[in-house]
Amino acid sequence: MPALQQRREVRFASGDTACSAWHYPGSNGGCVIMAGGTSVTKEPATDQFAARFHEAGFAVLAFDHRRFGASGGTPRQIVRFDEQIADWHAAIECAATLPDVDPDRIALWGFSLAGGHVFRVAADHPRLACAIAQTPLVDGRAVAPHALRSMTPGAALRLFGRGVADALGSLVGRPPLLVPTAGARGSVASLTTSDALDGDRALDPGRRHTGWEQTVAARIVLRLGGYRPGRHASRIRCPLLVVVCDQDRSALPAPAVRAAGEAPAAEVVHLTGRHYAPFLEAHEQAVAAELSFLEKHLAPRVP
Repeated sequence: MPALQQRREVRFASGDTACSAWHYPGSNGGCVIMAGGTSVTKEPATDQFAARFHEAGFAVLAFDHRRFGASGGTPRQIVRFDEQIADWHAAIECAATLPDVDPDRIALWGFSLAGGHVFRVAADHPRLACAIAQTPLVDGRAVAPHALRSMTPGAALRLFGRGVADALGSLVGRPPLLVPTAGARGSVASLTTSDALDGDRALDPGRRHTGWEQTVAARIVLRLGGYRPGRHASRIRCPLLVVVCDQDRSALPAPAVRAAGEAPAAEVVHLTGRHYAPFLEAHEQAVAAELSFLEKHLAPRVP
């Protein structure tokens, strides 16, 4: 039976709300917890990789961060880093209770912003078996100047003006001011790098995910530069696989490689291509590397 037909929805508490997740039942005791970046919901973010991990025998718990997708939380489309980190901690607790999961054989998988979260969460969970960070955003301070240069001056001013208005409005209970998560250069969008618009064809080539809202509260532009989860790399004790794309113009490969160098048990896989290459032309290469890593570190324990 295809993986998508075998999965079932589960919900787990996180803070004062509940997160929605797909649980793919496994057969070997290992479990991969998965989530996507910024406003990417669990289906476009994880379906392609989750199906392959499930076929290899691993359980998968793919979830939406609160305020996005099928998860609870209002107002909607707001990225709050500490909330999302708390959601990952709650997902780990949920996975450990699943009947097909060995609590000592849990792995993390995230890409882009969620790939950055993997660094911070893995540093706080020494019991994890391993973690995978795919094209991770590990250093907002390093990425922000490049992202700004990808914008026209007028668009950058309008975006930051909207971000300030959104942040101020939140103080008096106004609804979030939303912007597209990706756009062409000259548009007012969260990201206008040369590969930002690859997301549609990479994550939703069949246009199946009609409920995926590709917007985010504009205040994220005021906060992203200060988010530097790669600084936690030296505290990560589990094996860590960092997958970088050498032509990535959104998260940039160099900061991720530097962060991996600080982790005691990290390895780096270089792929040719841009930010979304692991979902496109480098998909098979990415899957092969990640499955090899999971099979090594999530292998059933020999009595």
